[in-house]
Amino acid sequence: MPPDNVDLSLMAAERDASPERFRRRASHEIERVLSASSASSSSSTSTAPDHPQFTRNMSRISTQNDLERHPTELSRIHTARSQHQSTVGSGIRSRTSTRAEKKPLPPFGAGKPYPPPLPAQEEYVVEFDGPQDPLHAQNWPLRKKVLTAAMLGYTTMTSAFTSSVFSAATMTVSQIYGVGTEVGLLGTTFYVLGFAFGPTLWAPLSELRGRRLPLVLSMFGFTVFSAGCATGKDIQTILICRFFSGFFGACPLAVVAAVFSDMFDNKTRGIAVTLFSMAVFTGPLLAPFVGGFIVESYLGWRWTEYLATIMGGTALILDFIFLEETYPPVILIQKAAELRRRTKNWGIHAKQEEIEVDFRELVTKNFSRPLRLLFTEPIILFLSIYMSFIYGILYLFLTAYPLVFVGVHGFSSGQSGLTFFGMIAGQVIAGAAVLAQQPWYMRKLTANNGLPVPEWRLPSIMAGGIAFAIGIFWFGWSGYNPNVHWAVPAASGVFTGFGLMSIFLQALNYLVDAYLMFAASAIAGNTFMRSLCGAGFPLFARQMFEGMGIQWASTLLGCVAACLAPIPFVLYKYGHKIRAKSAYAPTFNAPAEEPAEEHEEVSHGEKDGEEAAARANAPLREGDANDTKETV
Repeated sequence: MPPDNVDLSLMAAERDASPERFRRRASHEIERVLSASSASSSSSTSTAPDHPQFTRNMSRISTQNDLERHPTELSRIHTARSQHQSTVGSGIRSRTSTRAEKKPLPPFGAGKPYPPPLPAQEEYVVEFDGPQDPLHAQNWPLRKKVLTAAMLGYTTMTSAFTSSVFSAATMTVSQIYGVGTEVGLLGTTFYVLGFAFGPTLWAPLSELRGRRLPLVLSMFGFTVFSAGCATGKDIQTILICRFFSGFFGACPLAVVAAVFSDMFDNKTRGIAVTLFSMAVFTGPLLAPFVGGFIVESYLGWRWTEYLATIMGGTALILDFIFLEETYPPVILIQKAAELRRRTKNWGIHAKQEEIEVDFRELVTKNFSRPLRLLFTEPIILFLSIYMSFIYGILYLFLTAYPLVFVGVHGFSSGQSGLTFFGMIAGQVIAGAAVLAQQPWYMRKLTANNGLPVPEWRLPSIMAGGIAFAIGIFWFGWSGYNPNVHWAVPAASGVFTGFGLMSIFLQALNYLVDAYLMFAASAIAGNTFMRSLCGAGFPLFARQMFEGMGIQWASTLLGCVAACLAPIPFVLYKYGHKIRAKSAYAPTFNAPAEEPAEEHEEVSHGEKDGEEAAARANAPLREGDANDTKETV
């Protein structure tokens, strides 16, 4: 009997003699689960089970290492394989593969025959060295994670700050260039419009080429166009540069949350996304008073953009020098490149390097994915509608607050900007409240063997929705009357800011938990819709508040907020059922389904493979979230 068959016979005999060794163990060791990509790689080197190459490949599979893999490592491998297939669609019926089959192979050259295929190609694919591999971003030292998070938080705040700093210069720019106030408002609108379209490029690029490259490129473009806006000689140049500043500045909003999902696990991701959300939403509120005092000073309106240029240049330098790659597939590409160089074994590669990029396929399956997720995933759609309204109100208040505090109470532009600190205080309170919930969240996570249930994030959104509606009613009915002290409408910002931050912060956490493999694209689709509202709301704010009156305009907005508030309540009750039917959301209690088509973009087979790895440690199903009696 050939040696290879002897090995197989010994393995079979050992399995028959000691079946308990091959069952799922109490120590959470897990058996090898061949993914679709693994199977296809192996099958590429043989044609039939009785082929000698087939048995040789089977004997080369490192069963000992696989049997002792930790569930965390195995889960990462399955997640990475799913990312590879879904990023560019390198399935067996992809357009790239089909097109390549129609062309004859070019000659190898120099009269050489084609070399034999790699024996057991899967053995040449690099992986992380166990769950504690220091190359994986989740295993970085805490100090490095905190510094990286602070650096990216500053980068995000720079982009968000610049979105509203120009609003203080609207009247001045309109007068200097002889245009109407609505045209002057386009300086803010065009920037936020760039927020809408930018993520459709930056988010898929971050899933294909890693996080560092798009962040560095975007901050370079942001700095250049901010400088162009500061030195623009006509209104057309200023508006065009504002749009492209927003287009490049949208990258941190779409990618940084995904970076945090790379660095932090389920236990700490909530804290990280809290800091990210505070950077996103305190930035636009810090800018009005800074811009107001700059415009009123001898510096003039151009220094609002010079300040943005300086801040963007600083972020560019920090990201270029200190930011390291966090995306696992790209880290493995770097690892494989080093191993090839040092071992001279050119068969060593990362799974991501097997991808053969086709431009049309890339556009179809990557650049359009955020929009497909937005309009085909009910969770993303309804949360995006809610968040879009909230985000639109944030930028609408850039016009509404001056109407109250300048028009009714006689403040200067800079003083009016200071009243936004009520909203900032509310956001800080909301952030602190979410952080205070971490022990409660950790207890539930531990009880569920480390598997997060996205619906645990929703109670904060429920409370935030109620507070937000109260804040809008309060602002309108106390701000229109000059006999009411200015502090009363300013204090309404505490409720508005609390609601805004609670909704956005936990909604982003919910999207990351529910669409972990596609977090960047899910957030990009969400960002697209809410940025359209953020761009459009300021354009009708003045006409609405002056035409209807401050109190009735606020009443209308408050009623809309009250109508949207039940959305998180509905998701809390039915969210797990909706996700069970999703082709994108990884669930752990959905029944296995056969793929409708072999070339389906996200194969249910891969999804079920990932679920099998996690289901072994999931005694509490996600559907049981509604049976849990703990509340915030």
